[in-house]
Amino acid sequence: MTPMRVLGVDPGLRCTGFGVIENDATNWRYVASGIISTAQAPSHDLPARIGLLFAGLTEIIARYQPDVSAVEIVFVNVNPQATLKLGQARGACLSALTQAQIPVHEYTALQMKQAVAGHGKAAKAQVQEMVKRMLNLPGLPGPDAADALGLAITHAHAHRNLALLQGRGQASRSGSAYRQGRAA
Repeated sequence: MTPMRVLGVDPGLRCTGFGVIENDATNWRYVASGIISTAQAPSHDLPARIGLLFAGLTEIIARYQPDVSAVEIVFVNVNPQATLKLGQARGACLSALTQAQIPVHEYTALQMKQAVAGHGKAAKAQVQEMVKRMLNLPGLPGPDAADALGLAITHAHAHRNLALLQGRGQASRSGSAYRQGRAA
């Protein structure tokens, strides 16, 4: 199986986490991770911050050439204004990915935490520790990078399970005695 390069993206207006892994049939391999910061733009200049996110993710895509991406789904929180701004940051990320023709898969934070830490209510520190262990990293990744790596792992895990299911389905459809008996 050819390794698949997965880019995980944890959207945020101040700080967007990214994580890149390679996945083959049995292993995950760390490639890169970090954050895209909008700190250099004035906090009241939303268009400038959105532009920085788009440009930053475009640069990451060009550098690491992912085959597929996994982006966190954002839910409404207590502050509607913050939710709208976060949605715009997510839109900038989705725009960069789709412009580069990278397939986008979306996962909730709960799904990512379940896949990485074993339960959907895992704390950030638990996600960081599990990502460190799963990718055999020398130290803890930052919280935003850990979430992004967790999203990449979640997609790699889901992709592998789907491939296994499809493989079993193909085998059962083509070689099943029951199917052969029914067709005869």
